[in-house]
Amino acid sequence: MFKSFSMELAGRTLTVDVGRVAKQANGAALMHYGDTVVLSTCTASEKPREGIDFFPLSVEYEEKQYAVGKIPGGFNKREGKASENAVLTSRVIDRPMRPLFPKDYRNDVTLNNLVMSVDPTCSPELTAMLGSAIATAISDVPFDGPCATTQVGLIDGEFVINPSNAQMVSSSLKLTVASTKEKVIMIEAGADEIPEPKMIEAIYKAHEVNQEIIVFIEKIAAECGKPKSEYERYAVPEELFAAIKEVVTPEEMEKAVFTDEKQVREENISAIMDKLTEHFAENEEWLSFLPDAVYQYQKKTVRKMILKDHKRPDGREMTQIRALAAETDIIPRVHGSAMFTRGQTQICNITTLAPLSEVQKVDGLNAEETYKRYIHHYNFPSYSVGETKPSRGPGRREIGHGALAERALIPVLPSEEEFPYAIRTVSETFESNGSTSMASTCASCMSLMAAGVPIKRMVAGISCGLVTGDTDDDYVLLTDIQGLEDFFGDMDFKVTGTTDGITAIQMDIKIHGLTREIVEGAIARTKEARMFIMDTCMKPAIAEPRASVNEYAPKIEQIKIDPEKIGEVVGQKGKTINAIIDKTGVKIDITDEGNVSICGTDIDKINEAKEIIRMIVTEFEEGKIYTGKVISIKEFGAFVEFAPGKEGMVHISKVAKERINNVEDVLTLGDIVKTICLGKDKMGRISFSIKDVPAGV
Repeated sequence: MFKSFSMELAGRTLTVDVGRVAKQANGAALMHYGDTVVLSTCTASEKPREGIDFFPLSVEYEEKQYAVGKIPGGFNKREGKASENAVLTSRVIDRPMRPLFPKDYRNDVTLNNLVMSVDPTCSPELTAMLGSAIATAISDVPFDGPCATTQVGLIDGEFVINPSNAQMVSSSLKLTVASTKEKVIMIEAGADEIPEPKMIEAIYKAHEVNQEIIVFIEKIAAECGKPKSEYERYAVPEELFAAIKEVVTPEEMEKAVFTDEKQVREENISAIMDKLTEHFAENEEWLSFLPDAVYQYQKKTVRKMILKDHKRPDGREMTQIRALAAETDIIPRVHGSAMFTRGQTQICNITTLAPLSEVQKVDGLNAEETYKRYIHHYNFPSYSVGETKPSRGPGRREIGHGALAERALIPVLPSEEEFPYAIRTVSETFESNGSTSMASTCASCMSLMAAGVPIKRMVAGISCGLVTGDTDDDYVLLTDIQGLEDFFGDMDFKVTGTTDGITAIQMDIKIHGLTREIVEGAIARTKEARMFIMDTCMKPAIAEPRASVNEYAPKIEQIKIDPEKIGEVVGQKGKTINAIIDKTGVKIDITDEGNVSICGTDIDKINEAKEIIRMIVTEFEEGKIYTGKVISIKEFGAFVEFAPGKEGMVHISKVAKERINNVEDVLTLGDIVKTICLGKDKMGRISFSIKDVPAGV
């Protein structure tokens, strides 16, 4: 027998079956939200993994094509690697869950979410987020939950809780908020320049809904939850801390970390490690704890400096941004480029423009999202942090950072009608010491403007950090956190936006949630910093988009034709359109709605192709002059081609003013001739004349 629990959530029924399937997992919840079905499981290893100093949590979100009635493409006809959406969903599940596990837990834990059915009105991503929280809450795995997640949209000025796929298309806000019983623990947002007060209102609207869900989860855990298991704790012996402080005093440690040069700090810590390793060489047990002990010593030192002394490791004020620099056009021959530097974080972004036929096709579970016109890719090579590692392609972090910077710029991009291009930006990380995703946002904004993309407004991004004390009121916010403050601090609150409002948020924390005062303070702090970055750094480098694309970028002209005429432009088996392409060297794309994009580097050839297409789709007009090429000669006249696939006949009697016996006496194949349209003949056919063309035309 299994137990089933239900609640009404945003006008739809959420049902959780416990004990129905996957009984050998530590915790399993078969989730039903409308007709969306997700199996969420939590499993943990019996023993801790040896030789690690972190919590080994893995989160999987598996999209199965059968969930939407599809067979996967490709030779194997089975799902391949995780899609970008699956990776991003896994990250959104991971971020609020990870801080709720014990900090010294070293057992492998896997949260798996198998999407088995998709109802377009009920998000499978949200269902998986709730499923992971429930499966963990009812398992025997140590977990300080429960937590809950809610999505919020904004349509016609009204908030929509857990919007459907169709509603998301018209929503100006895509917000995901996770909460514990007391506090907000995770925020992820994409927004169409939402003002800060409206965003805060949306966050706490979601927080209210989360409280209802948490009550529901607590009921399930009370009836079905397993007792939480004991685990092998990993703690540095207090005697070791005391012994270390005798060798390296707090003043020495503070001096070692108090520098704005990352390499210098690492050298200082390396020297301390060597000194301690030599001192404790005879104590093998303590040597095994030494790396974690030194890490914790650094962390306590940095946090004490910031929280109690209001001193940052690089000497900055709490609201001070590191030195900024920006420049454009640093890479020749590309369509657009810009470099943004903030302290020891440096990003070079390159923009590439292409015809709309090169948009990225998205073969996922959401029928509303079939392609991406704007693509942002982010690369993080090992040399950017002074390390040497082989390149293995983008990992989850790179995909997540790229998606955040991509989401930041989408609200200000011109429409396809205004700017008929597919757009790709690539952020190359040259140097990294904190918040490269926000530097990527700034760099890609300038790169787009340098490429002549007419974005609506400039976008900048910055990260705000946090160090907390023993109470909710004891905290310090840090503007523009560097790597050390991110590692040892409690929060990485990234916000991007324009002068008018927020375009994206991503919040990571390491503690059990944030008070509303901290959330509002961080949003206010990031707005102030964004304005400063735009005014003092970005605008002096490039104040507005270039008036046109550069000489190396493709030029695109668009015309609209009657959709019923598309077949005439394409021709049988593509013969007509290929003839136009061969003649002009352009690339032509036609949508089902009759939008024709003509792409090339030579504007004269583009205009030639445009006129040919117009000729094909325009009806012949009596009395109008047309120029064409003689392509066939018969006894009764000649056929003249005015455009590929569009021909007319000149009767032998209309070839010359004088009487002729043979068309060949006057015309030769390939001749370019001017004709006048005579309208329809007695048979209803359009006829032409060469001899009646007015003199001087």
